[in-house]
Amino acid sequence: MRQTLLEAGNEMDERLSEVEPVVSIWDRISNLKKMAWEAYKRKSISHWILLVLSSAAMLVAFPASSLLSRVYYDNGGTSKWIISWVAVAGWPLTALILLPTYVFLKTYPTPLDIKLTLSYIVLGFLSAADNLMYAYAYAYLPASTAALIASSSLVFSALFGYAIVNNKLNASMINALVVITAAMAIIALDSDSDRYSNVTDKQYIMGYVWDILASAFHGLIFALSELVFVKLLGRRSFHVVLEQQVMVSLFAFVFTTIGMIVNKDFQGMKSEAKAFEGGASAYYEVLIWGAITFQLGILGGTAVLFLASTVMAGVLNAVRVPITSIAAVILLHDTMSGLKILSLLITFWGFASYIYGSSSVSKDSSS
Repeated sequence: MRQTLLEAGNEMDERLSEVEPVVSIWDRISNLKKMAWEAYKRKSISHWILLVLSSAAMLVAFPASSLLSRVYYDNGGTSKWIISWVAVAGWPLTALILLPTYVFLKTYPTPLDIKLTLSYIVLGFLSAADNLMYAYAYAYLPASTAALIASSSLVFSALFGYAIVNNKLNASMINALVVITAAMAIIALDSDSDRYSNVTDKQYIMGYVWDILASAFHGLIFALSELVFVKLLGRRSFHVVLEQQVMVSLFAFVFTTIGMIVNKDFQGMKSEAKAFEGGASAYYEVLIWGAITFQLGILGGTAVLFLASTVMAGVLNAVRVPITSIAAVILLHDTMSGLKILSLLITFWGFASYIYGSSSVSKDSSS
């Protein structure tokens, strides 16, 4: 009996010696610092400078573009086609960034065949429709509310990515989709607190609906773009990503320009500029800067995807939602009720959960 107890004690000692020591939170922080420093040393300084500039472009340009859309409507603008046209009118900026890659990186343009051209046309049409829906949303909703509702595009991106590209979904990501959907429901319950006096109940509801539909189109465009890369392009280099962005924006510009001509909005610009608060110069400045900031945001997002990862882009996309909402409260004096703050916090939690799930899927696929 005594020998048995001694053997059991020795076995317990052996097991305890095999248990890994408890790692303190400071040790974890030290390990993270070490990993970050090693990752930093693996890349050149120019890589990190470009990544910082690209991240700043996402965090500044996209919120600025959203606020400028609301400024347009706040100061006398009424056309939805003009704002959707502004979103793609800056496409030559992306082309100017693309051209030097052929010279300095010694790359060649991707040959266009019928399938690739048709895919660009379809994506361009969907992008034009998406921008028009967002224009309706910003015409009737405060910028802070529109930005929060637009965050539901993550839900649609995940669902369409799962259905079209067979992207993986885990429990953390599904939890994030449910959480973000709940945040959108909270915004709907808070409709009376931030509705503009000149916006009717019907217009507010339609702005909410258009924002949801635009987010759905955005998710569909994201999934279809990934499908084009997988099926038709097969390579993910920076100039190929820029080529797709230029072609899609070009066709979206063509479709939106046709809509502007049919709706006679080019002629309406002159009358809008005269009646615009601040004068014609302020009117055209809003439109020009709207076009520039939207394209800079797209370029920043494209560069972050290429230089870092989709997880990094997801983190920045999550951060820009509260930036847009807070900036709208400060600069445009949007109301920020308790329910809207709750929706903002829940949305941020949903983004964090999704990012965590995405990083887990990436680790599983790479291992």
